[in-house]
Amino acid sequence: MKTAKVIIGGAFGDEGKGLFTDYLAAESEAGTCVVRFNGGAQAGHTVQTPEGRRHVFGHFGSGSLAGLPTFLSSYFVCNPVIFLRELRQLAALGVTPCVYADKNCAVTTPYDMMINQIVEQARGKNRHGSVGVGFGETLERQQNTVYALRLDDLQDADGLRRRLDLMRADWVPKRLAALGVTDIGEEWQRLLASETLREHFIDDAAQFLAAIRPVGGGHLAQWEHVIFEGAQGLLLDQERGWFPHVTRSYTGIRNVLTLAEAAGLDDLDVYYLTRSYTTRHGAGPLPHELPHLPYAGIVDETNRPNAYQGVLRFAWFDLDLFRDTVLRDLGDGQGRLTLRPHLAMSCLDQIEGEARYIAQGRLHSAGADELYECVRCAIGGGDGLASYGPTRAAIVPVAAFAPHPCSAADIGNRAFEALNVM
Repeated sequence: MKTAKVIIGGAFGDEGKGLFTDYLAAESEAGTCVVRFNGGAQAGHTVQTPEGRRHVFGHFGSGSLAGLPTFLSSYFVCNPVIFLRELRQLAALGVTPCVYADKNCAVTTPYDMMINQIVEQARGKNRHGSVGVGFGETLERQQNTVYALRLDDLQDADGLRRRLDLMRADWVPKRLAALGVTDIGEEWQRLLASETLREHFIDDAAQFLAAIRPVGGGHLAQWEHVIFEGAQGLLLDQERGWFPHVTRSYTGIRNVLTLAEAAGLDDLDVYYLTRSYTTRHGAGPLPHELPHLPYAGIVDETNRPNAYQGVLRFAWFDLDLFRDTVLRDLGDGQGRLTLRPHLAMSCLDQIEGEARYIAQGRLHSAGADELYECVRCAIGGGDGLASYGPTRAAIVPVAAFAPHPCSAADIGNRAFEALNVM
């Protein structure tokens, strides 16, 4: 019987998608594949194995250290430059990942990355929070067939060279002008005019093709078991986040439903992720933001200060916001597939004393286990996962205290009754 599990971040990203994907991968049966169903190389999914290997996944599925293959779906944006860099990093860990990629994947070029970085720098204090790897700019360019570039187009080196020349001569100045940038400075001008840069990318594209297995859109149907790994979080969704501080991607169940239906999958176990507190790496709203760490023992080795994102920001966990965000996403599946929601909460080991969180607009305290159960009930979740450390060995399966006690109809208040916070 085919099975499918889905990993979706329920906040602004950095909820533990790498950690929980690695756990599900390690527990998986033969014939399992990890599918990247949105985003691109801007993801930063940290996996640390119990044996001590550690990697931050961007272009590969986070099941790679557990030995699972990756399928880059047509919704994924490929970046050959970053792919090859990460491939070398994995080789240093003794990992040779197996990667399948849809021939229709969009492809990021150095010129998309340039536009992204030039514009984000020009915005100054009004930055959108981009990572600077050209993800959104790639999708903008793809809307114009004259400049669009798919994975399958990389097969023709001469055609690729002509397309790149057209991009840098025509598309880049047009796009920068549309974004209000008229002077890019001498250094950027030299990079844009560099034929060496162009030829390096053509070589990278060839190496990228040699390292993957290009496949057609029906590839996913051959797998018996699938783990869909999302990127970013629901609060960064291009239609449901706080514009303009969003990613140009559907971060929830929407893409998964289309892929699952095409692959003949009937039902999905959907894991909605959150830390025991909230973080945001990048500009934009952060409800209940704190001027300090929510718990003194927090250590985050992945989210280092970034020239485009700044520093990692912190806030109390907002149960109301998480509940409403998850339920809205689950609503996308009504009338299509059967969705079974589950809660996966990370960083429970970092709580000191009582957990603190927002419910109905007020700050509350509870034990870590009580917090978990309250959130699980709020989204109507069944069995879930709780993490008390950075590796899969620290993840504890949590059985529901009562089978699905909160239906979609009465979910509004019952989660709070257990903790008397009404």
